[in-house]
Amino acid sequence: MTAPSPNWWKASTCYQIWPASYKDSNGDGIGDIPGIISTLPYLKDLGVETIWLSPMYDSPQKDMGYDISNYEDVYPPYGTLDDMDNLIKSCHDLGMKLILDLVINHTSDQHAWFLESRKDKTNRYADWFVWKDPRIVDGKRLEPNNWRSIFGGSAWEYCEERDQYYLHLFVKEQPDLNWELEEVRRGIYKSAIEFWLDKGIDGFRVDTCNLYSKDITYPNAVVRLHGEEHQPAFDHFTNGPRMHEWLKEQREQVLDKYGDVLMVGELPGTDAAEVLQYVSAEARELSCVFDFDVVMLGTATHAGGKKHHTVRHTLPQFKEAIRKVQDLIRGTDAWTTVFLENHDQGRSLSRFATDKPEWREQAAKMLAVLMCTLTGTLFLYQGQEIGMYNHPESWGVEELRDIDSLNAYNDVAKRHNNDPLWCKKAMKGLQLVGRDNARLPVQWDDSKNAGFTTGKPWIRVHDDYEAVNVAAQIKDPNSVLNFYKKMIKLRKEHADLMVFGQDFSVWDFHDQDVFTFTKSHPERHGEKLLVFLSFSDEEQPLHYPTGLDKVKKELLLSNLNEGEEVGKYLSPWEARVYLIKESVLNGY
Repeated sequence: MTAPSPNWWKASTCYQIWPASYKDSNGDGIGDIPGIISTLPYLKDLGVETIWLSPMYDSPQKDMGYDISNYEDVYPPYGTLDDMDNLIKSCHDLGMKLILDLVINHTSDQHAWFLESRKDKTNRYADWFVWKDPRIVDGKRLEPNNWRSIFGGSAWEYCEERDQYYLHLFVKEQPDLNWELEEVRRGIYKSAIEFWLDKGIDGFRVDTCNLYSKDITYPNAVVRLHGEEHQPAFDHFTNGPRMHEWLKEQREQVLDKYGDVLMVGELPGTDAAEVLQYVSAEARELSCVFDFDVVMLGTATHAGGKKHHTVRHTLPQFKEAIRKVQDLIRGTDAWTTVFLENHDQGRSLSRFATDKPEWREQAAKMLAVLMCTLTGTLFLYQGQEIGMYNHPESWGVEELRDIDSLNAYNDVAKRHNNDPLWCKKAMKGLQLVGRDNARLPVQWDDSKNAGFTTGKPWIRVHDDYEAVNVAAQIKDPNSVLNFYKKMIKLRKEHADLMVFGQDFSVWDFHDQDVFTFTKSHPERHGEKLLVFLSFSDEEQPLHYPTGLDKVKKELLLSNLNEGEEVGKYLSPWEARVYLIKESVLNGY
């Protein structure tokens, strides 16, 4: 059996919703599912065809719902199973699809499976999680190895009832499931996957989907952080030996029963050759994946570095990261994705462009042009379409809610005895890449709390909501929101080149201020797409690809306001998209 072609999800424009911060319908300060349903016409008008809903499952919320205590129920502040049924129906009634987060590397320590597993070594669920005996050295009880949690500290937690340690690659309240056990896999498939596909959802974004298979000898990790007790162990739990076997099993035993199910994987720390093994159409494991090279620019977190080591990347590094993602489809049967934001990243405007007031709207439109002209399934994150940006540098640690960010800050503060300069350094890194930047409430209008809630919001609303909000931008024909609508529409009209284009070529790789690329499609008879993007506060010259400076070009779109004409040079943060016809490409 092969998947139908073309797959519905390839040309889909997807929109990620972080439920806690999206829209509150009942005034308790937390977003909810009825709030989401109320905005579906807005998303439809934007051009969204698929919604990705981040975890809404029942959870103690130690890690914002990525610690699931019941896959088959909803976190009460978000709503009920009936609300989810209504959301699924409402999406489908509007011709939209809905995908959910699939979090099956670990559960919450409050999940019934783990509560039973921790009781003793002989109960039905005893081996459903990764348990290891302590090492005894000089009469002292030590952890099974030196692995460091992805969120910092030890990856092991002692359980007195069993006199054993359990593995948690994330916080201690997120014990890792033992995928080696077939009974565990069957339990996951039934409770986390089939339950929701039976309700009619259209697929999943698969959380940390290359971590299930570990090196079952559990050796010590190589020392990379000198002087540290716990060491990054990605080599021993990323892309492990049975990953492809299990993903094939999942597709053949479960997903195939439901037709063309979208499975978009989160695949950090994976090189291009290995990514292909996951997303090859022939392999039939994942539909596509998020490549993190772009959003990890300037950080050292994957190598075990700290957030206060964050630096500003260069434009050539940015171009290279995008080239890697675009080249995934070159000569292969794979598919790729386009994204610059999600719930784990700082806002793209602050990270990759500028959030200076004088250039912010122009820069947001320039990034819209970049995203909509790249090949792959397009993913937008809530608030990106209005140009939301990172929280102000003046905010203190008391405004943060994310456990990863708080752990990072407290680690620095503890190591350096709360030295104010070190604490300032920690906050500077978090202001650029901290996860709370993406989790601030969506700014719907200029009323109190930005129209997100009538109550007290669970996290502070951005100070600039009166200037940046949906209601104001709907009325303004030159707004970022209306530009995104125009750009998404253009992407659909020119899908062959924009969505499915091939031969992505960067023409000014070393230029620190301008990004120029071309794309073509074999079935478009030699037409080319030519894109110029300015990443500068100053006017910049155009770097025309060889032979294209004098040929006739049709300007499909620029991000200048109505009435403004493109000139000889690129104005600050300007973007242009040209179409060059076959008749002028002879000999090109």
